[in-house]
Amino acid sequence: QVQLQESGGGLVQAGGSLRVSCEASGRTKNSYAAGWFRQAPGKERGVVAAITWSGGSTYYADSVKGRFTISRDNAKNTVYLQMNSLKPEDTAIYYCAARLGTGLYSVDNEYRYWGQGTQVTVSS
Repeated sequence: QVQLQESGGGLVQAGGSLRVSCEASGRTKNSYAAGWFRQAPGKERGVVAAITWSGGSTYYADSVKGRFTISRDNAKNTVYLQMNSLKPEDTAIYYCAARLGTGLYSVDNEYRYWGQGTQVTVSS
């Protein structure tokens, strides 16, 4: 089992930056792919970004390309999402997800492990 804990959410003005982190604990010695998803009120959860175990490949939703960067530090069992040029429409609960494997996964039902989520609110 793997447990995921997000941190770093909060309130930021439009145009600002925020970094959210996801620390894994438990059986972390295997190779895990990771992703960030978000869900805004009244909307379905959707992918924001994904990263392979090695960090060599990444995926971004079109809405965040050029503004968000996903990265990971396997020595710290932590995945990051750096969010720049934030917009009010980025307001959502952000969830970290992980699954066993070395591929790149961008669909939520491909992930087995989920964090509790962290709220990101962007004011206009």
